[in-house]
Amino acid sequence: MKKEWDTIKVLRHARHDWLNKLQLIKGNLSLNNVDRAKDIIDEIIIEARQEAKLTNLNLPQFASSLLTCNWENHFFQLEYEIVDSRHLGLIHDSLLAQWAEGLFAALDASIEKYQENHLSVSIEPGSDGIRFFFDFCGTITDKSALTDFLVRHAEPSLPVMDWEIGDAEMSIEVFSLYCRGMLK
Repeated sequence: MKKEWDTIKVLRHARHDWLNKLQLIKGNLSLNNVDRAKDIIDEIIIEARQEAKLTNLNLPQFASSLLTCNWENHFFQLEYEIVDSRHLGLIHDSLLAQWAEGLFAALDASIEKYQENHLSVSIEPGSDGIRFFFDFCGTITDKSALTDFLVRHAEPSLPVMDWEIGDAEMSIEVFSLYCRGMLK
């Protein structure tokens, strides 16, 4: 079940993340590691640009799922990239967010806990719809549970175009056509 985030909790987590980043910069500067401090600043800039692109896609529920994922008790770290920031149409935001939350839960149940597990999400808006690529790297302990999720949660408006699941990697491609009307 997805955790509900109120404004105070979001601000608390965001402030905590920013303080950690500032402490990294300050620590590297005090150790005279100026190049590493600059690298951290560059990473922060890239992350902020990706957050802006994500929130500009007009997918508030899906964006919220990605933005708060690492604040929840998942057994993986999530990163995302919006390959092209143009957004030419609407897709079913709540359906996409529910599907992603389901994938996160299936992944948590199917991977080795407390290991180096990473999920990368690439988002590519196009002229006819948006492609989502979910790439996992880590230790998968139950491939059948992930396959079952993909089969059971197949959606006509959010089809899984392709997937591969191995012992240490998983890749999923999902495609959503743009809708004609406003969908939430």
